[in-house]
Amino acid sequence: MNNTMTIISIKDNDNNYLEEYIKLCSLEWGTPKSEEELKDYIKRKKESIHNDDEVIDILALINGGEMIGFISLFKTDGDERNDLSPWYATMYVKKNYRGNGYSKILNNALIDKAKEMGYKKVYLKSDLKNYYEKFGARYIERLKNNENLFYIDII
Repeated sequence: MNNTMTIISIKDNDNNYLEEYIKLCSLEWGTPKSEEELKDYIKRKKESIHNDDEVIDILALINGGEMIGFISLFKTDGDERNDLSPWYATMYVKKNYRGNGYSKILNNALIDKAKEMGYKKVYLKSDLKNYYEKFGARYIERLKNNENLFYIDII
């Protein structure tokens, strides 16, 4: 990581990074929303993140004040396999920054955070082929929504 890059927790901060995180998650994994719907969604989601313990943490990679990407640690992720916890989720690097190893930085930050919290494994689901395996993810099973379920051992 170069000198100006830092990893920060944005879960409990009411700054623009949290709002940008919610907006980018909605665009990447949500359904299309009008400007007004998005504004309302951001407000509700911020309250949910602050008041609900489902989100363990949200880590952002910041460079010179700009958020380059983020990754989250959730207690659960979706309706299937609620018996597993915690979940490695929402890894995202902005398009113009992809291909520079930033996902590895985010991955390592999340693993370090989970280790610091005493977790022995993190779980994730994805339909990407041969992506998370490079971070040590091991296949468990295919979920009903056709995503693959993986775990990463924390050493």
